[in-house]
Amino acid sequence: MEKKYKSPPVVEALCEFQFVPNEAWDITIPGMLYERIKDEFPIKQQQIDLGVRIVQPREGGMRERRMELASPPMQFFSNDKCSLVQVGQDLLTINHLKPYRTWEVFRPSILKVLGKYIDIANPKGFRQIGLRYINKIDFDEHRIEITDYFNYHPTIPNDLPQEHKTFQVTVDIPYEEERDLLRLTLATIIPEEPGVLSLVLDIGYSMVKPEGIGFKQVLNWLENAHLIVETAFEASITDKCRGLFEEVK
Repeated sequence: MEKKYKSPPVVEALCEFQFVPNEAWDITIPGMLYERIKDEFPIKQQQIDLGVRIVQPREGGMRERRMELASPPMQFFSNDKCSLVQVGQDLLTINHLKPYRTWEVFRPSILKVLGKYIDIANPKGFRQIGLRYINKIDFDEHRIEITDYFNYHPTIPNDLPQEHKTFQVTVDIPYEEERDLLRLTLATIIPEEPGVLSLVLDIGYSMVKPEGIGFKQVLNWLENAHLIVETAFEASITDKCRGLFEEVK
């Protein structure tokens, strides 16, 4: 059962689908999708940047690369700007920004938009799928004992000074006979206010084997992906860290 927090640290949750096309990209697809979702996402905006970062499988893990798109993705925002849909060439992303509510709210939105996209674009299958949660955790002090708050953290050899400043630790963990990968990252980031220590706990679960699942399996994949992301989050933090978010019983 998903834990509920009064002040959850999620600053962005997103689900990205990359598709294997059946035919050449039709530039009218974003407009057709907008017509079907404009009641929920009425605000249109086009990205200026012509590239997106994508995660690709490689031997021993994943790598990020930049994919140049034939046309910049279109963005469709909800009225409160807390949710958006991004659609580009064989690419669909559903984002939920802060304040994040629950999976029970986010999941139906993902499936609804995905279903409409598939109906319009008629892709052959999924090239990749990713479910990612970005958590930002602030501390009202420059230094903390990181092991008090996190079970996942950098370790320094005993022969070196044990104090450190910025850091980033990332691990890729294979699932489902390497069809899927969990990427877990903990890192320092630039704080929004002086005198604050800010860390990001970025957890993503991806299907990295092209056409590893079919359209009818996507609901089960999403449920399993969310469960693994949630388990990874709870396993990475301590009770002292949970106290910062105020768990709702």
